[in-house]
Amino acid sequence: MMKYPGTWPCQGIIGISFGESVMEVLRPQLIRIDGRNYRKNPVQEQTYQHEEDEVDFYQGSMECADEPCDAYEVEQTPQGFRSTLRAPSLLYKHIVGKRGDTRKKIEMETKTSISIPKPGQDGEIVITGQHRNGVISARTRIDVLLDTFRRKQPFTHFLAFFLNEVEVQEGFLRFQEEVLAKCSMDHGVDSSIFQNPKKLHLTIGMLVLLSEEEIQQTCEMLQQCKEEFINDISGGKPLEVEMAGIEYMNDDPGMVDVLYAKVHMKDGSNRLQELVDRVLERFQASGLIVKEWNSVKLHATVMNTLFRKDPNAEGRYNLYTAEGKYIFKERESFDGRNILKLFENFYFGSLKLNSIHISQRFTVDSFGNYASCGQIDFS
Repeated sequence: MMKYPGTWPCQGIIGISFGESVMEVLRPQLIRIDGRNYRKNPVQEQTYQHEEDEVDFYQGSMECADEPCDAYEVEQTPQGFRSTLRAPSLLYKHIVGKRGDTRKKIEMETKTSISIPKPGQDGEIVITGQHRNGVISARTRIDVLLDTFRRKQPFTHFLAFFLNEVEVQEGFLRFQEEVLAKCSMDHGVDSSIFQNPKKLHLTIGMLVLLSEEEIQQTCEMLQQCKEEFINDISGGKPLEVEMAGIEYMNDDPGMVDVLYAKVHMKDGSNRLQELVDRVLERFQASGLIVKEWNSVKLHATVMNTLFRKDPNAEGRYNLYTAEGKYIFKERESFDGRNILKLFENFYFGSLKLNSIHISQRFTVDSFGNYASCGQIDFS
């Protein structure tokens, strides 16, 4: 489910009791849905042999907020009360549950009726009941289920700047050539771990978009960002930046998995960082991006050990295939000490950032770059 922020947030408790430890009760996971925070106690998850059976994780009882939440739109009808919501059809099965048990349990405990479109069909999930609080309770439980299983989906898209201007690509190829000439004897350093220059990019945030409707919502949110603050920060012009200097992700330069180039404004200002942080904040507030960080780490990956066995690997996010199957990536780190010493301030080139793209993972366009599902331009 994708929605823009609600009105006033309300605090709720969603309790699922299975003899949790004291620490799990005192410090449970927090879930933010439509601007409201919920405490989620541990859920006992069952694992089934076949993927199609992994649809019923709704165990035990879930107690809704101890006061009604006015952020939901609940319509009074001659028969009682009614609330509707939209969700990607891919997530319907998690509301239905194995043999329909999840839906039946919610209906029984909230004294409501829940109508869900057939798999593969778009439409509204409709909740009806005699009591307003029961409808709100059912809606809250469905929202938590949708949020929980959305978090289990592999990332499908990401917001990014493309860094594929000729000067930077040529600088990258020069960097690769010089590193291989001077450091190829260092452990783990070879041509297979270098990024494809056509895919150089700056990631702002990762997205799970499960329908065309959600892609459209992302485009609309990006356009809102442009109108509300991007135009002011950019001045309606491309941001002139430099790609220079290298750094590594982990804390041991002798065992590096990801080496990246740094990107900064030519004029020394903080405008690029301010812009991406505000985009991230807005998308996190809307629920389109799960909140993990408060700030974007501006970096352009130039070497990654995942590329060694899979040239199409996509960094630390590549835990799933395009079909959603979990995969384990064994990595052979490389010794980056000489590279960091010799190329600490390597200059890749300058470029103008004029567009933020909604890029699709595992898909490339005719130029070899990530396929773009939408974009905004600064000028």
